[in-house]
Amino acid sequence: MIDRPTVDVIIPSYKPGESYIKLIEMLEKQTYPINRIIVMNTEEQYYTSLMFNHSLDKVYDNIHVTHISKREFNHGRTRRDGVLRSEADIFVMMTDDAVPKSEDMIENLISPLVSNKAVVSYARQVAKKNSNEIEKFTRNFNYPRKSRLKGIEDLKELGIKTYFCSNVCAAYNRDVYEELGGFEEYIIFNEDMIYAAHAIKAGYKIAYTASAEVIHSHDYGNIALFKRNFDLGVSQADHPEIFKNISSSAEGKKLVSKTIEHLKKRRKSILIPKLIVNSAFKLMGYKLGYMYEYLPKWLVKRLSSLPEYWVGKDVYENNKKINYNAGYGIKGEERIDGRKIHKASSVDNTYREAGHKSTLKDEIKVRPKDKMIDRSHVPEPNRDVAWKSYSETVAKEETAKKESSKEEASKEENSSEDKKEEA
Repeated sequence: MIDRPTVDVIIPSYKPGESYIKLIEMLEKQTYPINRIIVMNTEEQYYTSLMFNHSLDKVYDNIHVTHISKREFNHGRTRRDGVLRSEADIFVMMTDDAVPKSEDMIENLISPLVSNKAVVSYARQVAKKNSNEIEKFTRNFNYPRKSRLKGIEDLKELGIKTYFCSNVCAAYNRDVYEELGGFEEYIIFNEDMIYAAHAIKAGYKIAYTASAEVIHSHDYGNIALFKRNFDLGVSQADHPEIFKNISSSAEGKKLVSKTIEHLKKRRKSILIPKLIVNSAFKLMGYKLGYMYEYLPKWLVKRLSSLPEYWVGKDVYENNKKINYNAGYGIKGEERIDGRKIHKASSVDNTYREAGHKSTLKDEIKVRPKDKMIDRSHVPEPNRDVAWKSYSETVAKEETAKKESSKEEASKEENSSEDKKEEA
């Protein structure tokens, strides 16, 4: 890789809060310059309500926001779309609630990629100060203080953790990403880990970079834990080529036993019942998710944390018709002939007049079920306009028109002078 690669940060967001503001501010302070911050936001109303009290978009000119509806969100496809809006040598995936702990986080994170030691590098996640003891220990267990380079030879020792990677904060080599076909196009969960597995199987290395730290943690309730692990089970069931011969239950048992030991040492045994109940919900969710194909569709939607995913999956696999009046999280005036309009900028009427339209049917390219994962995919080489907002495109066109008009005017002046000389 070149000595000074360009870096973009891609952030899928949904109902962003104050952590998102802190994230942007810390990214703008990084010692390694960030070219663009590309935000793939789900549901414009929530982003707009947050920005009502902030002026990030006005203060920083490298933030590019694309709004989509909740039914269009997909962990794989949304991130793929974000990458297509970037031309950087390295892109960093982050979530809207992960905040860099230091100003050299990006520099540390991309170091294994710049030195060609790895093609993926993911950061250490540190729990928030107000997190409970179980959450703090879980973060330390999954994200230790020591960095590690992982490859195919580590499968015997690490098992499923060989493939572990997290898009909460992870950097990717762009060339290798395109070579491997990118993130899975339609997936409910685990797009980061599945990509890492493909990279390792292709002979590449991935790096856990502990010196790159982000503050990120959650205190999920039992139902939320159940639903997240249900989706985890679904993703593993859909990818037997990766997970069939590698069990994740052993790692789960190890985490529970180590957490119990930790709670006893810290004299917080009162939290052990909570841990056991949490673990039971996680296990039940995972087991049911792994056998989702045997469950009725209405129940699968109820058990999943992303019920909208299953609506899109139906369209994706079976070429079902879309009911545009079913509610896509948009207002009536944002439709033209039943189609949702995606606004890449605050310009509304001119954007509509230009005919920039997109629908769920356009976004989801229907293919036969046995060809859902297209490994031969090569992104179009000409991505010149892909990342640009409408306002930028208009500005470029206006500049070109002005330049051409100036050239014509100068030609006319020259011709008139020539005529005078001839006279």
